[in-house]
Amino acid sequence: MNDTIDNPQFSIAAIQMNSQQSIESNLADIQSAIIDAKSQGAELVVIPENCCSMGQQFATAERFDALSATMADYARTHGIYLLAGSLPCPYRPDGAVVPDGRLRQVSQLFAPDGTRVARYDKIHLFTATIADKQGSYNEAATFEPGTQTIVAPLESGSSVYQLGMMVCFDLRFPALAQRLRQAGADILSAPSAFTYLTGQAHWSLLLQARALDSQCMVIGAAQGGDHRYKDGNTRQTWGHTAITTFDGRIINSHDSSELTSSTTSETNKGYAIVMASFDRQAQIQGRQKLPIFDCHRLA
Repeated sequence: MNDTIDNPQFSIAAIQMNSQQSIESNLADIQSAIIDAKSQGAELVVIPENCCSMGQQFATAERFDALSATMADYARTHGIYLLAGSLPCPYRPDGAVVPDGRLRQVSQLFAPDGTRVARYDKIHLFTATIADKQGSYNEAATFEPGTQTIVAPLESGSSVYQLGMMVCFDLRFPALAQRLRQAGADILSAPSAFTYLTGQAHWSLLLQARALDSQCMVIGAAQGGDHRYKDGNTRQTWGHTAITTFDGRIINSHDSSELTSSTTSETNKGYAIVMASFDRQAQIQGRQKLPIFDCHRLA
């Protein structure tokens, strides 16, 4: 565990997007959001699940290497850590092609020098029946689940923070958040694309619950709004990007599914930014006052 008190105010930006099926347009929004977040002091920028395209998973997967290189270039050019929410990938971490015509859903962390620090393959695949236009969801028809938990270092000056990586549906599984904390995580990333109805019911509660389970900050960068597919169908996501502290408090959020809300006057942007500072000293003190992991008996 990272229980050495330092001088910590590590600045984090969670980006809300409304990704469509034009990869180039989505990339332009991502780059603009990074520039904007960097100007506000962000050292880590977290973008949502399906950041480069909503739908068209197989076509996007064909560009996995090129899109990953673009993300690495954004991190290097702007001197930030970039958590590229998720990209569909046709191969496993060892390079083996995913069998049965499926893909992996991959979240990647790039360092300020452009190197890839970590790759996390989404473990829990969304399966649900929902009273929306789509009706049922079965990610396992398209994706193979990952098998490895990932905790990756974030360096800031003389400090090193540990990032535990999750994606979307992973938020419903407290054991994963607890496993990441046991592996040393200070912060948990949760790039997501929650459906409107499940997000409305559970999104904020899940961010807060996982923060309480793990005593980690949780970064919920989300897709929000209507996503139009080329076949004429649409999908609606909840948005409401938020950052939650170790004690379950939401310290900043974008309180809308849309990219503009009643609390912001900004218009004509393809993104919304939620900023927060990670205070490790406060988190360490909170863990010491309520040492739940010293009391944990079942795992």
